[in-house]
Amino acid sequence: MKKKLIISICILMGIALFFRIFCGIFVIQPIGAIPDGTTIVYWRSGSNMPFIGSADGLLEKSGSGVSLLGRGVMLGNMADIVLKKEIFRVGYSKTLYLISTGGKEFDR
Repeated sequence: MKKKLIISICILMGIALFFRIFCGIFVIQPIGAIPDGTTIVYWRSGSNMPFIGSADGLLEKSGSGVSLLGRGVMLGNMADIVLKKEIFRVGYSKTLYLISTGGKEFDR
């Protein structure tokens, strides 16, 4: 019984490590064009994207500040990277959005 438990834990850890290395999560905050927002899981290999990212988080990290125009431009640039490698989508997650922005929330 212990052996099966250890094997199961090792398999789960392997799957989690694989997901962390090869997949990414991109959060789109609810805005006019996407009123409900969305969270996209995608293949991250070959891109320089963080594990959990958002347009606002990337703008904040770059130091250019978050604005409506900047958000639109960033979403346009990220669309090619994220949508071409999309695995699946789920609903908007405020928790993941806050992780991507370092705990900061920006106006819609």
